[in-house]
Amino acid sequence: MSRRVSLPAADDLFRGNRPMTAVPDEPEAAAPPGAAAERKPSGRVRHDEKMTVYVTADELLDIEHARLALRRHQGVAVDRGRLVREAIAMALADLEANGDDSVLVQRLNAQ
Repeated sequence: MSRRVSLPAADDLFRGNRPMTAVPDEPEAAAPPGAAAERKPSGRVRHDEKMTVYVTADELLDIEHARLALRRHQGVAVDRGRLVREAIAMALADLEANGDDSVLVQRLNAQ
């Protein structure tokens, strides 16, 4: 009898867990003006996509300090990923609502 272990194929390891959802036919530009304020981060759900972002040691410490301050002072326990997704949602909502006057555009132009 062979002692080889049978491993799953790559397709079994990397297949999606949920069926694909339909993409709406309406373009984002057709959204009502208040849609920017309605942008919400995904929160605590299983995320199928991944993006790697490199930060400095100081930036990572700032994120960690913010996470701990939220927990200590507001009683909000979040992980770094959720904190970053929330910040991205806020920046994108501001960009959609304010365009050239958004904080994101002003900060990127200042660099």
